[in-house]
Amino acid sequence: MTVDNTAFRTAVGIAGNVISFGLFLSPFPTMMKIHTQKSVQAFRPDPYLATILNCIMWMFYGSPAVTQDNLLVITINVAGFIMEIGYVTVFLIYSPWAKRKKIMLVLLVEVVFAAVVIFITLFSFHTLKDRAMIVGIVCIVFNVIMYTSPLTVMKMVINTKSVKYMPFTLSLANFLNGCVWVLYAILKADPYVLIPNLLGTISGIVQLVLYAMYYQTTNWDEDNEEDRPPEVQLSSA
Repeated sequence: MTVDNTAFRTAVGIAGNVISFGLFLSPFPTMMKIHTQKSVQAFRPDPYLATILNCIMWMFYGSPAVTQDNLLVITINVAGFIMEIGYVTVFLIYSPWAKRKKIMLVLLVEVVFAAVVIFITLFSFHTLKDRAMIVGIVCIVFNVIMYTSPLTVMKMVINTKSVKYMPFTLSLANFLNGCVWVLYAILKADPYVLIPNLLGTISGIVQLVLYAMYYQTTNWDEDNEEDRPPEVQLSSA
């Protein structure tokens, strides 16, 4: 890869970091609402717990022990990991003890799972190509699982003909995030970054189309916290 191509890929990766950082910040108003009301209400910690493990896997994937020259994948996922830990901490503080135990159990399972994957990868596979394949497949699987959340939101939009709980800015950010990381993956010829972000781009396109279709039929005054879907965070790299 020439110097110009490397510089361009770095610029694209930096842009991806900025957009992904914005996506990681998107739950902050929810956390402030929970803090203000001293209650988690109907909000669930599931998306944040899932994103923690996702970030761990991508941090490991970007590390020199698995792939080369992937610092920008590491930086955004370190930032995401720190923020998600903060969000989960808010849930631990304001959830009843029964929910706290479930959250801590999930965190323990995630730590054990990550440790097992890291151990097996480092001690059973001795080339970067093999390590990248194993960890990359794990990352893709987790991202595909995470894409079930926006499918739920999109189904709600179609059924209710309302985009109230599918914010335009978040849908647009998801689309742009996917596009930028797809370009980054193409420039680096990295299929493991390409596949989940290509799915993210397609998901973003569908969300934007749905927004255009159902914007006019949305009742912006109606509010039902119980029907609100879980927040969705999609950052594949």
